[in-house]
Amino acid sequence: MIIFKSPEEIGRMRQAGRVVATTIDQLLAAVRPGLTTEDLDRLAEEFIRDQGAVPSFKGYRGFPGTICTSLNHEVVHGIPSPTRALIPGDVLKLDVGAVWDGYHADSAVSVFVAGAPSEEAEKLVRATEESLEAGIAALRSGARLSDVGHAVQQVAEGAGFSCVREYAGHGVGRALHEDPQVPNYGDPGRGPVVKPGLVVAIEPMVNVGTWRTRVLRDHWTVVTADGSLSAHFEHTIAVTEDGTEVLTARPAA
Repeated sequence: MIIFKSPEEIGRMRQAGRVVATTIDQLLAAVRPGLTTEDLDRLAEEFIRDQGAVPSFKGYRGFPGTICTSLNHEVVHGIPSPTRALIPGDVLKLDVGAVWDGYHADSAVSVFVAGAPSEEAEKLVRATEESLEAGIAALRSGARLSDVGHAVQQVAEGAGFSCVREYAGHGVGRALHEDPQVPNYGDPGRGPVVKPGLVVAIEPMVNVGTWRTRVLRDHWTVVTADGSLSAHFEHTIAVTEDGTEVLTARPAA
């Protein structure tokens, strides 16, 4: 069941979104070779709590970290580690969630660690971010929810890549994951009608190779089935009477 949000609830989520956005800015400023993914996790938790919020992910279904840190062929849900140091050329995915006054916001970015990325990696990351922008543009009152996934798919596959199909975007609110699911593929004109009060996280996960994935033995880290490079971007977006609002927009972006 889709839980539509009141303007007051969206206001609380807007504040959660600000916490997430500023935390991502702090992390991006800190990323450098030699830093471990656990170092980034510690920084994120400190910054989220300093802003009066609580990490969404820590303890969620047993997840041990404050953020997800996924590298290269890892798609999502990478666990921060004290032995995983960043090296030049890595494609790092940072996924951050925070709770403010009982309401969640969720966002993710892909970033290059120092040095010049390969042409393929640069094209992948650019296409993934552009597919997110296309999905957000398709999320408008009166549209169908499947229009979002269709827009994402058209951009990602048009650039020669594949959209992960085993994981999807989702509703956000009092729970981190709510109805509806927002797949990153599909035909347009299907599913629920988009209405004011809908709040969803759109999150393209785009791979160089196959869209298929597998989960590592830690029961969390999702990797591409063929070992190819993957990128991930995400925003939490509210549909209001005035249009759409990206609640996790970063001023520095």
